[in-house]
Amino acid sequence: MRAETQNTVTEIEKSLELLSQRLNWETAEYRLEEFNARVEDPNLWDDPEAAQKLMRERQMLVDAIDTFKSIKQDLADNIELIELGEMEEDDEVISDAEAALKALQETAAEKELEALLDGEADGNDTFLEINSGAGGTESCDWASMLARMYVRWAEKKGYTVELQSETPGEEAGIKSVAYKITGHNAYGWLKSESGVHRLVRISPYDSAAKRHTSFSSVWVYPVVDDNIEIEVNPSDIRVDTYRSSGAGGQHVNTTDSAVRITHIPTGIVVTSSEKSQHQNRDIAMKALKSRLYQQELDRRNAEINAAHEAKGDAGWGNQIRSYVLQPYQMVKDLRTSHETSDTKGVLDGDLDGFMAATLALKVAGKSRADAQSE
Repeated sequence: MRAETQNTVTEIEKSLELLSQRLNWETAEYRLEEFNARVEDPNLWDDPEAAQKLMRERQMLVDAIDTFKSIKQDLADNIELIELGEMEEDDEVISDAEAALKALQETAAEKELEALLDGEADGNDTFLEINSGAGGTESCDWASMLARMYVRWAEKKGYTVELQSETPGEEAGIKSVAYKITGHNAYGWLKSESGVHRLVRISPYDSAAKRHTSFSSVWVYPVVDDNIEIEVNPSDIRVDTYRSSGAGGQHVNTTDSAVRITHIPTGIVVTSSEKSQHQNRDIAMKALKSRLYQQELDRRNAEINAAHEAKGDAGWGNQIRSYVLQPYQMVKDLRTSHETSDTKGVLDGDLDGFMAATLALKVAGKSRADAQSE
């Protein structure tokens, strides 16, 4: 076996070792048997929410076991093919097996990265908020572009996107929008997107065709499970009801009723625009608890967050990424230095490379300054 191929095999084996540790492979199939026994309980669906949670957890375990077994089997099969090809001096068989190993290495690395999403809330659904910055119509349009980018990304992941609230811009775009994104590891992937995003382009709203810089902020926080107790004192909140408005669109459902809840001690404001005031209040309270829970997570991880929040002085002082469309094409993350000239792809939702780089940086325990010096 060639040295390069042996290195590929070694990398796949390292990924399998990490997957085995994260999965706790020695007990995985026993845990699956326990899940299967609970699924057969005739009283399971007496509590639909608990049943759905159980089914999701079971499916996550099934997927993890299947992934581990598949990678391990594919590795063994391709090693065997290479050995047979070498014995029979069949270069075509060897070449095909080596190509398959290269593809398997990429798959294993991706699954290894997903396995690192083991934070307390990484597996949860998430709320995503986008707010336009100073700059009027320009920033509102940029916020709209970001909203489209994240909806496209979520669709590619197979996630469900639900609009929570939307405030349109006065002339174009949106002032703010909030989504609930549902899917396995939705928060774990998106949490690295919190911060200020900077756009540089020739403004379509400037008759002189001058280059403009716009800023919009993105904030991500997890949807907390019902079994996580977050106490909210009724005297600490103010509830306002009003009529909602929005531009609508393919991924947007708008209604006339809306609820805004303000948490007075922290200044946190959440909104919801569903079909009934009662439903709105319930959703808004869950969003508020999620925000408070995020604060608690930040408090517990103060040192990590201190490094994570060191995002530079551009814009509002929290800039994490620049999207330059003029005079050249480049999207660059300022924390990891990960960059690409495929600006169209990024704005169409190709964000996994940026998210993976930030996750790997955080797992490695490096600061942005460390990454840039390297």
